[in-house]
Amino acid sequence: MKLKILVASLLFFLSAGYVNAQSLYFPPVTGTSWDTISPVSLGWCPDKIDTLNQYLQDKNTKSFIVLKDGKIVIESYFGTFTQDSIWYWASAGKSLTAFLAGVAQEQGLFNINDTVANYLGPGWTSCAPADEQKITIRNQLSMTTGFNDSVPDPDCTDDTCLVCVAPAGSRWAYHNAPYHLVHDVLETSSGTSLNLYTFGTLGIQTGITGAWIDHIFYSKTRAMARFGLLTLAHGIWNNDTILHDQNYYQQMINSSQSINPSYGYLWWLNGKGSFMVPQSQFLFPGDLVPNAPADMFAALGKNDQKIYIVPSQNLVVVRMGDNSGNFPFLAISSFDNELWAKLNDVFCGTLSIGETENDNDINFYPNPSDGNFSIAGINPEIETIIVLVDQLGRRVFSSRIGNESISAPQLNSGIYSAFIEEGNYLKPIRNKVVIVK
Repeated sequence: MKLKILVASLLFFLSAGYVNAQSLYFPPVTGTSWDTISPVSLGWCPDKIDTLNQYLQDKNTKSFIVLKDGKIVIESYFGTFTQDSIWYWASAGKSLTAFLAGVAQEQGLFNINDTVANYLGPGWTSCAPADEQKITIRNQLSMTTGFNDSVPDPDCTDDTCLVCVAPAGSRWAYHNAPYHLVHDVLETSSGTSLNLYTFGTLGIQTGITGAWIDHIFYSKTRAMARFGLLTLAHGIWNNDTILHDQNYYQQMINSSQSINPSYGYLWWLNGKGSFMVPQSQFLFPGDLVPNAPADMFAALGKNDQKIYIVPSQNLVVVRMGDNSGNFPFLAISSFDNELWAKLNDVFCGTLSIGETENDNDINFYPNPSDGNFSIAGINPEIETIIVLVDQLGRRVFSSRIGNESISAPQLNSGIYSAFIEEGNYLKPIRNKVVIVK
């Protein structure tokens, strides 16, 4: 009976992937030909595209692409950046690594439940041998190795930099070093370089070109869009299946653990109701990107490198560029939600989005300040408790607001997230970032 259920489930996933891929257009593997589609034919608002492009330019964007059903609807380049320019993916490349790991497992190179020591050898960490043995490739992909992520150099992969502070699987922490070592596992198990493995796995079949340099993937913008399209199609490119294992695919783009439900296997997930961010152990209530569709998942990198994928709409959105200037984390930033507000204007209500917070009009000013803020949008007749949380998730300030202002001169310079306290629940404010000079 269990075997029949497993076979039925596998057939369902394969069928779903096949139907999705069949409804998509795929550009030729070679050359620059790529079919386009008019935003008017989609019921979008073309008059909003100029506003979107101006916003993108103001936010230091170098390139931007929107695909619908695989076809290009919007493609913009800014400054001296062109279709042939090459840029880095930063941590958005983590999601490419997750895809490669799925193919490697399918090829029998490893099982993600294997202990990492099988490939890197004993003593690859400074943890006790019994604790080290419990760290698996799955833990690397889900950011649950249990290592201390507050070490001076989070990119350091020396054993002395890999310090266990919790059992594997019990703590989520965004940490580059164990991710980088996934590349070592791939190279050891495949017997070839990461670049050759990537080209042999994806490049020939899909036209995705680029190169890994010091764990960072560099490519043209359209290569990034090709990867987004490949992932949207469940690992299928036209009639060529790159990733057959749909069980792994579903694990990759769904919650990989319960600690941070908005994280899969090196992919960020929207619509999960709560999320964590890099360099913090605080669980924020709400969706990762409230203005985006609830089923959106994303490859996110430092300085706002983005691949957004929306399966319900057959939509891929790619952004490359410098830091937008918004409140930054290493991956997610306030730019994500702002950009999706602009995109929703372009879509003219043709896309459904996830639930958003109600406190749209609450603002702090001046911002930045010296710790003394006025607040607009608070009803002075209703007692409100404002809470400020630092980047480590620590509650550092709370105040009952009666006169629409707060005074917190004791706060150190830094960036804080603002919440309204309701009973035992901290409700995020949409414009929740406050900065103390």
